[in-house]
This record gives sequence, structure tokens and C-alpha cells, in this order.
Amino acid sequence: MTGLSPRRTEGNEKNTKRQQTANYSLSFARWVTHRIVMPIRPENRWLYPIDWRQLSQTVRFDRAGARCEGCSRPHLRRVVHLGDGRWWDADIRCWRSDRGKRISMKAGFALASVRVTYVVLACAHLDHDPGNSASANLKALCQRCHMIHDAAEHRWQRWWNVFRLRAIRDLYEDPRVTRERIAGR
Repeated sequence: MTGLSPRRTEGNEKNTKRQQTANYSLSFARWVTHRIVMPIRPENRWLYPIDWRQLSQTVRFDRAGARCEGCSRPHLRRVVHLGDGRWWDADIRCWRSDRGKRISMKAGFALASVRVTYVVLACAHLDHDPGNSASANLKALCQRCHMIHDAAEHRWQRWWNVFRLRAIRDLYEDPRVTRERIAGR
């Protein structure tokens, strides 16, 4: 049965509009109550401990209080920011720096530079080793702080992918094609 088809009732009686609406809404219940799956690649899943979901929740919500430990942005909220790390904290009605410190905006800012971001916290490994799940090695970070923390790792991974693809091409490519490609540069 698809998510759009209403449930059939016993007998040949006609459903009222209200019953049809109730049946449709029940068929969508599985979509409303879904769980967000962590974005871990299947080939890397075995590197993480079995209780990773519980560890991640403990770090993000119990220890960090549902706020980024790098810049204090709140979890699952839309945040107004200027693109350079400064953001508006609506809870205490002040601007914060990229490190979460209160700042004053004496110079002002261009209204065109204001952006809105939906913040989602993730649990980051400080040493980039998923097997090391010690509490001191884990930190709750928003997307921005996590990308800044992992920037060197991402640069290395990009280099490695290019290197690997070139190596495979060199192994299996015809030498004449290689000479033509190099001569065309």
C-alpha cells in the first residue's frame, strides 16, 4: 500500500470526508515520526563504536546544552549571520563573534550581507579518528565550525581522490592516449 492511498473500511459504506482525511493522515505517520540518520558513509560505519548515537547525543545535548561548543549557535534553529562568523543571538538579543563572544556592532553592516542558516549540531572527533571516542576527544560543533575544524582533512581527501584517480588512469590507459593528453596541455 502506498503512502497516498486511504485505508479501506469493512463493507461497502462510503467514507465521509472526515474519515478519509483521518485515513490519509494515518498513512503519513511513518514520515512524521522518522529518525534522522547520521551521515556516516557505509564504508566508514565500522570505524565508529556501536553506541555512537548515544555518545553523540550525550555530547551534543547533555554536555553542550544543544549549543555549538565553538561559537554557541543553538541546535535546530534558524540563525541570522553576516557570513564572516558574526551572528545574531535572539535569546539574549546581541551579536556574537565567530567564537561565541558578545560583540558590539558600532560600525554597522550592509543589510545585503545578512543571511539565514539553519543550524544542526554534529559530534566531531578532534583528532579525526572515529575510533577514539573519549569524552575529551569529542566536541559538539555546528556546520560552520565543523567545516573549519575539518578543512585540512577535506583538502587532503580531495588531493587523495585526484591522486588515486590519476594512478588508476595511468595503470589502465593506453600510453598513446597519455602522450596525446599530455601534448595537448
